[in-house]
Amino acid sequence: QVQLVESGGGLVQAGESLRLSCAASGRTLSNYYMGWFRQAPGKEREFVASINYSGDYTDYADAVKGRFTISRANAKNTVSLQMGSLIPEDTAVYYCTAGAGGRSALRYGYWGQGTQVTVSS
Repeated sequence: QVQLVESGGGLVQAGESLRLSCAASGRTLSNYYMGWFRQAPGKEREFVASINYSGDYTDYADAVKGRFTISRANAKNTVSLQMGSLIPEDTAVYYCTAGAGGRSALRYGYWGQGTQVTVSS
């Protein structure tokens, strides 16, 4: 069993940056992809970014490519999402997840409780 806890959300202005962190406990994250999804009010949960175990493969949604960076520290069992040049459309609850990788939420079996990110214009 894996428990994931996100932190770092908050309210920022457009153009600013924010860093989300996710701490995993319960078991090692060996062989798990880690990812971030987000869900805005009235919208479906959508893929944001993912990273493989070794950290040498990352994938980003087109909407965040070039602005967000995902990274992980396996020794600390953590994964982070550095978000830059934030825009109001980035406003959502952000979820940390662990699983088999890819862009479908169905491929991820472990989820955090989510952290709110609000970007004001």
